[in-house]
Amino acid sequence: MGGRPSSPLDKQQRQHLRGQVDTLLRNFLPCYRGQLAASVLRQISRELGPQEPTGSQLLRSKKLPRVREHRGPLTQLRGHPPRWQPIFCVLRGDGRLEWFSHKEEYENGGHCLGSTALTGYTLLTSQREYLRLLDALCPESLGDHTQEEPDSLLEVPVSFPLFLQHPFRRHLCFSAATREAQHAWRLALQGGIRLQGIVLQRSQAPAARAFLDAVRLYRQHQGHFGDDDVTLGSDAEVLTAVLMREQLPALRAQTLPGLRGAGRARAWAWTELLDAVHAAVLAGASAGLCAFQPEKDELLASLEKTIRPDVDQLLRQRARVAGRLRTDIRGPLESCLRREVDPQLPRVVQTLLRTVEASLEAVRTLLAQGMDRLSHRLRQSPSGTRLRREVYSFGEMPWDLALMQTCYREAERSRGRLGQLAAPFGFLGMQSLVFGAQDLAQQLMADAVATFLQLADQCLTTALNCDQAAQRLERVRGRVLKELPEFEGDVLAVGSQALTTEGIYEDVIRGCLLQRIDQELKKTLGANDVSCTLDGCLEVPWEQEGADEETEAEREGGACPRQPDSGAQIQPLCPPPSPGTFRS
Repeated sequence: MGGRPSSPLDKQQRQHLRGQVDTLLRNFLPCYRGQLAASVLRQISRELGPQEPTGSQLLRSKKLPRVREHRGPLTQLRGHPPRWQPIFCVLRGDGRLEWFSHKEEYENGGHCLGSTALTGYTLLTSQREYLRLLDALCPESLGDHTQEEPDSLLEVPVSFPLFLQHPFRRHLCFSAATREAQHAWRLALQGGIRLQGIVLQRSQAPAARAFLDAVRLYRQHQGHFGDDDVTLGSDAEVLTAVLMREQLPALRAQTLPGLRGAGRARAWAWTELLDAVHAAVLAGASAGLCAFQPEKDELLASLEKTIRPDVDQLLRQRARVAGRLRTDIRGPLESCLRREVDPQLPRVVQTLLRTVEASLEAVRTLLAQGMDRLSHRLRQSPSGTRLRREVYSFGEMPWDLALMQTCYREAERSRGRLGQLAAPFGFLGMQSLVFGAQDLAQQLMADAVATFLQLADQCLTTALNCDQAAQRLERVRGRVLKELPEFEGDVLAVGSQALTTEGIYEDVIRGCLLQRIDQELKKTLGANDVSCTLDGCLEVPWEQEGADEETEAEREGGACPRQPDSGAQIQPLCPPPSPGTFRS
């Protein structure tokens, strides 16, 4: 092949990357510390505040999503020059993919040939699609394929390929022996990629929420106001992605021209260089966050002790500052919302709702089929082993990759519609939204299954005959299915800031946006009693005070600059006030 650099990174390059990571952490950690305080306040106020009745009565499943382990023989394109070689591949429960020289090496506890976390990868099963992607990495070399050796990269057709592509890492090329094996690996790998990607989004811990808010604010301070998939993965993986995105243009300009080889060989070498850079950055980010961990633990404990006794006073102080901000910006903000948001909001809401509605309908259909099977089996064999097997299978439905694929596929099909939001809004977080819809489907299925099994256990007794028991299950079935549509308003869940001028300012604007979104959701869903249940969001009680005191003069007050056209950087609706403008 040729085409790989003699040494991926030299000493000077490694030192430069360490300096870049140190700079990132030095700028990011102060923002993280501030968001830890806001996140602890949010958690305590939620614990002590009035508990709002939820729209659904489904029980919360206690089982956590997990990566299903999978193993089996594959062939892998590896070595220099790359050749297809047999391996034994293992997907671990922690989402790590490992490959061994043969099955016995794995069974005897031997060392793996290689391994990777699945975070950030995209799985392709089309060789033609993968080759187009590979060619796009080095478009200036597209005319050089004829100069490559006859057995050039991937020229031989692959029957059942599994290509794992990553924007900053070496590509992994596997092939299965049969279509059935390819299908099983596809389900396992896609499940691992999804669950590894949303680990922070699923967490309710204050530190996780604080980290995500800190990343968003840090990037805004760097001039990035759009949305993308940078927050997929663990904290170290997220910071690595942030820095890699910042450094990629310079890295490409400085190193790509010097890579040897042509065409796809050169593109392959580029992915190997990126992999070395990514590994160095990830190691530095992991070390920096690990060093920060004792300070973070101490800070969280201290915040808990200091905030909890004074939470009422802190919330009152926050409300006063929010009221002053609201009064000052209400006119310009309302004008901006009417001009920039109101015309676009129906389109956005329709796009987002369609992303989840098809998945939720698939959940409803799958759940109904599972409950019908149980009732049918109960009439046939009320105490047999087949009934127990059906009950176990029903309980495993949320974690059955093949069954849930019907629901996940509906969310995946919405990728094209979500892509239409990129040009007008600068939105590039399609993968995050697809993962979110798929996760919502799995959580909803898990909650519904847990609810059905508990209600069935309460209503079924040994005194009932088969027909009586089946009738009771029918009533439970209807009760569970009745709860499902009420989850459709839970999709637009967000968090909040607290007790910083910037954070409170953002909450005021977000509160107004949420009111608009809630109104549009009610209109779209066609029900007066459907509201957007914003999990973890405190804007509604904080922002309602004085919300109806707006005058006509305020509504006609100033205006914000128009947002830039497609392709320009997305700016905030209104510029934040200068520090110190408002004092409590």
